[in-house]
Amino acid sequence: MSNEKKTKKPSRLSKNTLKTAKRLLKYVTETYKLRFVLVFVCILISSVASISVSLSLKYMLDDFIIPLIGQESPDFTRFYQALAVLGCIFLMGVLSTFIYTRMMVYIGQGVLKRVRDDMFEHMQTLPIRYFDQNTNGSVMSLYTNDTDTLRQMISQSIPQALMSFFTIIVTFIAMLVLSPLLTLLAVAVIGILILVTKAIGGNSGKYFVRQQVALADVTGFVEERMNGQRVVKVFNHERKSEEEFDALNEALFESAANANKYANIMGPVIGNIGNLQFVLTAVLGGTLSVMGVGGITLGVMASYLQFTKSFTQPFMQVAQQFNSIVMALAGAERIFALIDETPEADEGTVTLVNATKDDNGILHECKERTGIWAWKQTASDGTASYTELTGDVRFKDVTFGYNPDKIILKDISLFAKPGQKLAFVGSTGAGKTTITNLINRFYDIQNGEIRYDGIDITKIKKDDLRRSLGIVLQDTHLFTGTIKDNIRYGNLDATDEQIYNAAKLAHADQFINMLPHGYDTLLSGDGEELSQGQRQLISIARAAVADPPVLILDEATSSIDTRTESIVQKGMDNLMKGRTVFVIAHRLSTIRNSNAIIVLDHGQIIERGDHEDLIAQKGTYYQLYTGKLELS
Repeated sequence: MSNEKKTKKPSRLSKNTLKTAKRLLKYVTETYKLRFVLVFVCILISSVASISVSLSLKYMLDDFIIPLIGQESPDFTRFYQALAVLGCIFLMGVLSTFIYTRMMVYIGQGVLKRVRDDMFEHMQTLPIRYFDQNTNGSVMSLYTNDTDTLRQMISQSIPQALMSFFTIIVTFIAMLVLSPLLTLLAVAVIGILILVTKAIGGNSGKYFVRQQVALADVTGFVEERMNGQRVVKVFNHERKSEEEFDALNEALFESAANANKYANIMGPVIGNIGNLQFVLTAVLGGTLSVMGVGGITLGVMASYLQFTKSFTQPFMQVAQQFNSIVMALAGAERIFALIDETPEADEGTVTLVNATKDDNGILHECKERTGIWAWKQTASDGTASYTELTGDVRFKDVTFGYNPDKIILKDISLFAKPGQKLAFVGSTGAGKTTITNLINRFYDIQNGEIRYDGIDITKIKKDDLRRSLGIVLQDTHLFTGTIKDNIRYGNLDATDEQIYNAAKLAHADQFINMLPHGYDTLLSGDGEELSQGQRQLISIARAAVADPPVLILDEATSSIDTRTESIVQKGMDNLMKGRTVFVIAHRLSTIRNSNAIIVLDHGQIIERGDHEDLIAQKGTYYQLYTGKLELS
């Protein structure tokens, strides 16, 4: 895994944790406001009902049971009535718990759906640079590991924390009503519990944050090695991969072990503090009762001791949920970091429209596809002017570097007139693919300008610019779906007939019809059922069905054998007719018929001309073509 793609590992909770918690809570309240209010009310009812059961011990003992002891004919009517009321209160608590538990599961899944929708929707707006700097596994971890921690927090931790909070408040009020003297002891215990929770929970939270980051690193590494398993095998890199994985896994082990170490000791520590409070309360309460201080009766002692247990129990529950809350907040920070990533900037105002020409050659905008495209420029007064898309692309003094400190292209000037085929030749790193990335505006140049039909491409909306370009890359990617669906990806409005014609044009029709289900053959796993050459043919058919005015072929036939290449080249020639084409190729035989061949070296143009001119010059291209010099 490259260093620039490794995730920075924080050593503690971010200062923005509170802000993250508020933002996450806002997701809950905004998405399901009424339901969350109902949950809030049900938790309060459940908490009050639970405390009422404990408080009833005092009144049952002092007002009913003790007075009835020794009576010859005790009347249990009022006692039974009190039990009935207590039973109704208990039933209300049970129903409230059932309602809020079920509702929080629904709310949790609903919030996760919205979070995933927001993540994916925003991810579509991010520039290519973001995906170059972050591993696929790290991004995938946001959708799996981090969102799963949110689910646990929303459906379990939030209601449990609210329940514990209400229980502590209601219990404290009840204890204060029963015995203010004994409550002083409870206040002291609260201080101790807060200090313990802060000390242990702080260490636990720190390591849980590290655990989430380490988990993303492991996920990213495994995903990367799975995709590159053939390379690992070919170069006998298994042992080195094991060592690298062991290092990442060891980091995950250490952070997870430390996180759970502190998490597991918190419960017993708080529990023992609660037991100590119970004993001290019993001793102090018994002493005060014997001394006749504070009006402490048997009923008061029974209820108060029950409250003592009820008082520490919420702290234990919060301690148990604290870890999942910390993990969820750490995951939420990473998720919100993706959502807050700056979208790809687009200040373009020029749009691409379908057009028709009248008898005077004047362009008119229309909705249906006519095969004629025009750039629409709208003036400040609302009037529109149209420039026909012909595919005239010009670079003027272009300087660019992916990193400003490392320039890739240096003062590049070139042009491709409408319908011309322009080929780029050069060693790896010379800047061939970079030029095509700049035409697409995957990256923006530092200096110079690029004009498309006389229009500065920075003024063209990126979606419209890319819609005018068809690209066939060396690395083909096929999506899960039928072959027909994958070809239609180039033009979602394409008819079946257009798909068949595009496949024939790319010479993919023959092998597709030999498959068991033809065009309806289902592909999965990036088309692993097909050979590399067949996948490339589908990619070429995808570009053909898009029918773009400008084509970019980046090593488009590099994965096809020589025999197949000669067949495909005929289809490619048909595809390129009437279009401006940019070709990057290592096989120089495929670019002989180019109108211009540009030889690049270290980001500079060292030769240009057609095949005959460059051969006559007997320079770098001549040496490459004759085999005296090989491309690296």
